[in-house]
Amino acid sequence: MTDTAVTEAPLSVSARAARRIGEILKTEGNGAMLRVSVEGGGCSGFQYKFDVERAKADDDILIERDSVVVLVDPASAPFLAGSELDFVDDLIGASFRVVNPNATASCGCGTSFSI
Repeated sequence: MTDTAVTEAPLSVSARAARRIGEILKTEGNGAMLRVSVEGGGCSGFQYKFDVERAKADDDILIERDSVVVLVDPASAPFLAGSELDFVDDLIGASFRVVNPNATASCGCGTSFSI
């Protein structure tokens, strides 16, 4: 028997986000997944990036909710630890929002943050 480490998902997906992801991925065909990553940039130092993917890397963390798949790469995982991906539709528009307890500051648009 091999020793396997259990990695806790760095990101949870709300029901609203899962529903919207499902709507988006339905138009992308079978096997499409949403990748959430963190990269340097934005007005606060880091920014969230959302991409549609067809392939999962060997070291990707896979998060499933309501038949949708969200991928997180190992480099982004520490920045997302304990976060929730949500979808909001309000007066200023509809968008995905990452509620990140690690962020010490964020910009007004909600897509960039600092730690």
